[in-house]
Amino acid sequence: MPTLTVDGYPIAYAESGTGKPVVMIHGTLGDQRSWTAQMTPFGERFHAMAVSLRHCWPGQWEDGGDFTIARHTADIAGFIKGLGAGKVRLIGHSRGGHIAFRVAQHHPELLSALVLVEPGGELDESLSGAPPAGKQGAAFAKAAALIGEGKVEEGLTVVAEHTGGPGAWEKRSEARKAVNRANARTLLGQINEQRKPYARAEAQGIATPTLLIGGAQSQPQFGRILDALEPTMPNATRVTIARAAHSVQADNPADFNAAVLAFLERH
Repeated sequence: MPTLTVDGYPIAYAESGTGKPVVMIHGTLGDQRSWTAQMTPFGERFHAMAVSLRHCWPGQWEDGGDFTIARHTADIAGFIKGLGAGKVRLIGHSRGGHIAFRVAQHHPELLSALVLVEPGGELDESLSGAPPAGKQGAAFAKAAALIGEGKVEEGLTVVAEHTGGPGAWEKRSEARKAVNRANARTLLGQINEQRKPYARAEAQGIATPTLLIGGAQSQPQFGRILDALEPTMPNATRVTIARAAHSVQADNPADFNAAVLAFLERH
């Protein structure tokens, strides 16, 4: 698979098609394979690239390695610059959506369009949020502890149920479970990722045309973030994908792909 070296680290990615670049960022416990259902249809119209973030498969978590939001934001910015193809259309899901938001915040000159698929995180008081409740941090810390003890399935179940509700792990396809298992130890790095809550001034400052996407069957915490960002980001529109929970692009790829491609064709 191709790689592009950023600050000494080879960022692996999958690609399909030619033309204007579209870069996709996966979420927690994911990698480039999280976008399998998008590669062919997106590649028919664009140069579609799905990255594997630093330390994610085919790499691996290294004790003492850097798995912060800031590091991954810098990696994506460096990846885009390294392509040498000008502005890109950037898509991020969950934790990858948070990273995409930060790229748009700090490097707007790199983007022509932004798609945030249930971006993860919390809201600060300026967006009617409360001080971080720590529920996600507690859940992920519990999961990381189990994984560190070798109880991988138990740890992955905790994460799945936090983001997808009771029984979420059992409902996942075997292909998706395999991706999660391959990246299980990255959670040992993610618990120290230093993720900041979204702030009103940050959201107001992102002028890039933005599509916000949510799943009709998702957990309420993701809807609250979209509810706050939609009226605050100056060039944001929003769609809800039927028959989809948090893994929107995998749960209903046909409707997801149609909505994203229609937006990208306009930008």
